[in-house]
Amino acid sequence: MRYVEPHGHMVSRTTDDYQDMVTAGCAAVCEPAFWAGFDRGSVEGFRDYFRQLTEYEPARAAKYGLPHFCWLCINPKESEDVKLAEDVISIIPEFLDRPTVLGIGEIGLNKNSRNEVKVLERHVDLAARHNQLILVHTPHLEDKLKGTRLILDVLKNDSRIQPHRVLIDHVEEHTVKIVLERGHWAGMTLYPISKCTPARAVDILDVYGQDRLWMNSACDWGESVPLAIPRTALEMRRRGWSADAIDQVIYRNPIQFLRQAPKFAAKFGEGER
Repeated sequence: MRYVEPHGHMVSRTTDDYQDMVTAGCAAVCEPAFWAGFDRGSVEGFRDYFRQLTEYEPARAAKYGLPHFCWLCINPKESEDVKLAEDVISIIPEFLDRPTVLGIGEIGLNKNSRNEVKVLERHVDLAARHNQLILVHTPHLEDKLKGTRLILDVLKNDSRIQPHRVLIDHVEEHTVKIVLERGHWAGMTLYPISKCTPARAVDILDVYGQDRLWMNSACDWGESVPLAIPRTALEMRRRGWSADAIDQVIYRNPIQFLRQAPKFAAKFGEGER
């Protein structure tokens, strides 16, 4: 089995997780910027975090033969302080040319507040000005549908944004259709107690097919499973999915989206099948 982990917060994991992922067939891991479990209080704190994502973590993953890529932003959970968010966004261009940076993410909404929307719009503008891919975080639980619609409207309102260069993550049964109808890619996050369980994710695939869908584990500092993708592949196999169809979802699909970033394409180019 081979797969790509397109959304894994590896700074919160141990080196044993890297070893387990490679053993299970992981060919690459992509790490979006995210909330650290507390609100960081300064631009310099984020500068150090971006250095961690672009310098230290790729070196740690390389010890296990695993290519590590990342996305940069200030996470929606820290977007209520608009001045801090603007200051953080202003330093992101310093890092965009680094060899493992794929784009801007995971941006989006948490509580669907006005300040979060303002910061989302600034992130989208940054991505458009620098021709970057976008990875979007959608809110949890009862606010997900409202937040997803707000996010889709922000993206639609910026004529520079090409839908196929945006991945809307954490989709569930009630949001996946509207994301795909807008022409975006959709990501299903496999959590044991929220978002999508393996069974629910395969149900979504059964209904909507394989086009423009991927799966990820997030594997952050909370209750999560770094091997959620290969475990879900086993659920797909149990339900009768062919080996080729499984490979399409867990390997070829993320590569198809991510190689729109030249840095990823340099590692997994057009000849990758």
